[in-house]
Amino acid sequence: MGKIYRILGKRGRITIPYEIRVKVGFQANDVLSFAESEDGRSVVVKREKICDCCKETVQKDGNEITLYDFLNGLSPEQQRAALVHLSVKWAQTQGGADGKA
Repeated sequence: MGKIYRILGKRGRITIPYEIRVKVGFQANDVLSFAESEDGRSVVVKREKICDCCKETVQKDGNEITLYDFLNGLSPEQQRAALVHLSVKWAQTQGGADGKA
């Protein structure tokens, strides 16, 4: 696969190209981490594993992380976004978010 170009939007958003998402295995609602590479011009994106039981999991780099620690590591804005996202998903499972009761 050759280079794929995307333009960074005003809000700092970009879509990961479909071909890369499929090849790497990214899926909707995956937790991704971003780290600056040593050259300062690249970003390393990793899919992080957060277990369903919310106890403990081991990331690919060997570091242990709990869901609680992960959430506490987010900025207040990211925590709020996570809360809103989870609240909407919960409401949808209850049949209330889309206007259906």
